[in-house]
Amino acid sequence: MKRSDADRARDEALGIRSQPGDLKGQRFGIVAARFHHSIVDKLLAGATTCLRGHGVVDDDIMILRVPGAWEIPLALDELIEAHVSDALVALGVVIRGETPHFDYVCSEAARGCQDVSLRHRIPVGFGLLTTDDEAQAQARAGGSAGNKGAEAAAAAVEMLLLQQQIRAGRTVVR
Repeated sequence: MKRSDADRARDEALGIRSQPGDLKGQRFGIVAARFHHSIVDKLLAGATTCLRGHGVVDDDIMILRVPGAWEIPLALDELIEAHVSDALVALGVVIRGETPHFDYVCSEAARGCQDVSLRHRIPVGFGLLTTDDEAQAQARAGGSAGNKGAEAAAAAVEMLLLQQQIRAGRTVVR
């Protein structure tokens, strides 16, 4: 898939400087929640478009659907344990309600994603929207605030490339 000028400009602004072939053979796992699926599907479309734009082929993108945000960290962990991913992307939506449930789910899902990344030393792009209402979530899923799924995938790409440079002993100067 050919990358658009907007995609290249976004990646340049984010500091991502991948070259054709940099991600050849690199496998990406995406864990996407089913809860609020109409919004998560837009995040997923943004993430997969971003990865394809960086030259990742569909066969190297594994997508797992889980019930909700709470279940995302376990699925990320399982993808790593199965040795099927070099980098991961977590996608979900949690919308504030009338009870503290929102706070628990958001903080523990975020902590779980970070724990998986640090424990296994693998990049995890974090695309879990935590919003006050559905309109805010829609705005962040391809609306006026961009697509946070694409941004999470771009972060996973950037961190994977950076990790590879560090492990190869190349000095990284920006």
